[in-house]
Order: sequence, then C-alpha cells, then structure tokens
Amino acid sequence: MPPTIKKGFKALVAEANAMVTTLSLDEARALHGRESVLFVDLRDPRELEREGRIPEAFHCPRGMLEFWIDPESPYAKPQFQKDVTFVFFCGGGWRSALAARTAQDMGLELVAHVDGGFSAWKKSGAPVILPEKS
Repeated sequence: MPPTIKKGFKALVAEANAMVTTLSLDEARALHGRESVLFVDLRDPRELEREGRIPEAFHCPRGMLEFWIDPESPYAKPQFQKDVTFVFFCGGGWRSALAARTAQDMGLELVAHVDGGFSAWKKSGAPVILPEKS
C-alpha cells in the first residue's frame, strides 16, 4: 500500500505563497538589472540549456539552496551573503514559492518570487538569453 500523503505539493505551495512576496511580471521586470537585486534561477541545468535564461541571473539548483545560503555550510556561496533582495524563479512558480519560503525561514529578509516563473517571463517578451543551437 502506498504511503498516505498528509500534505500535498499544492498545499505546500499555497502556504508558501501566503507567507512570501509574489511579484507580478511587471514588478519583477522593474527590479531586473538593479544592483540591489539578485535574480536566482532555481531550474535544473537541462531547463537552462533547453529554454534559455534571464540575463544576469544567478543559477542555484533547487536541491542546493539550503546549502548555498547557510554561511556555515561547506557549500556556501558568496551571492547569498550579500545584503540584496533575492528574487527567486523557476519554470512556473511552484519551486520558487517553496524556495522563497525556505530562504525566508533561514533568515534572508528581502525575498520574493516571480509569479509564473521563467515561462511567464519569456512569454511576456522580457529579456532572455536563448540557448545556443548545436
């Protein structure tokens, strides 16, 4: 018999969205390129290769987030030790909602995520670096 899931991903994402700032595409675009803002791309490397990326975004695979944020971790990254606003995004906004909540729970104060993620960003005509064709 399969395990009983007590709280599914939809409930987890809804809880996260209730606790973190969700940016509209217009709000995210207005922040893009500012020195005081770091866009953090949580997508899998294969997604970046297939779909492209947002210029100047820092790539942090979702599975490494907690380890890269924590300054006591041997994997800590200097990008997360800065006093900036962190704008997380993924493919569609689910992983980034969860990541923003985790980052906030860990102590990052200025945290948000992009509603609709990279898919919505790209569809809106916002700046994108397309993957190279081989």
